[in-house]
Amino acid sequence: MLLEDLIVILKVAEFRSITAAAANLDMRTATASAAVKRVENNLGVELFVRTTRHLRLSAAGERYLPQCEKALLLLDQAKQNMKDDLDIIDGQLRIALSSDFGRHFVTPWLDEFMDDHPQLRLRTSISDSNIDFYRDSIDIALRYGSPTEANLYGFKICNVPRLLCATPEYLEKNGTPQHPHDLPSFNGLLYQLYDVVHDVWHFSDDENEFKIKMNSNRAGNDGDLVRRWCVAGKGLAVKSCLDMSADLLAGKVVSVMPDFKPTPTELWLICPSRQSITPAVRLLRDNFRKQSTDILKQLIAKGFIDKSVLK
Repeated sequence: MLLEDLIVILKVAEFRSITAAAANLDMRTATASAAVKRVENNLGVELFVRTTRHLRLSAAGERYLPQCEKALLLLDQAKQNMKDDLDIIDGQLRIALSSDFGRHFVTPWLDEFMDDHPQLRLRTSISDSNIDFYRDSIDIALRYGSPTEANLYGFKICNVPRLLCATPEYLEKNGTPQHPHDLPSFNGLLYQLYDVVHDVWHFSDDENEFKIKMNSNRAGNDGDLVRRWCVAGKGLAVKSCLDMSADLLAGKVVSVMPDFKPTPTELWLICPSRQSITPAVRLLRDNFRKQSTDILKQLIAKGFIDKSVLK
């Protein structure tokens, strides 16, 4: 019986399927099945009850698996403690990124990070959907907004103002809104998540808050697509200043109604547990903070955002 066999056993118990466990572990079904048989032969009991359609834990499996899981966690923690002491940067990084910021900024940052630490292996998931760390086999997620679940851990990377953006050409053709109340006569480029279209935009000045329901002929579930529509002159979009930074600095889009600010957000690096916070994750956190701050400073220098964002 191998240590790796126990990992297979736990995955089979999790997925209630040898085939699904094998797919999750990137191995052949026959290899996973052989691992299950080795453990059962070593213990002298069957851990799973198999039928033609289903697989479930046997009574022996229900007693053995929780203790097996604790033992593997202890071994993994001991290994991680050793790496922490030696500042070893290796292993696999499984990171989830948002579509727009992830594709255009974080991916090049990760390329540089991997070049500096060749013992790392990277798996990247790019999506704007909410992440289930256990279902999606993700170790860390770089996301807008602080973690809302009490069992998650996170590091704040930076404050992120949102901006109302459009191309100069769109504004020249359609006029420039001066007040949030002007916005319903313009075309809003909307974000959609789980069939919910976010068509109400929130703004504030020094004294008042405004909720504006937008008219729109375009909505998408991909932040990168919304940005592309904006740069193509299809309407107005409320976007993270980080997402729009390259287009703002290149003059492709401008900030509209700067005295009325959309609701700001924050960039966070989120982890499902303390065990996920490895030396590589800490180093990556510091790298993300530096890279994001560099972008914010460029936007501050050009007057797109206020320097108070760095506090």
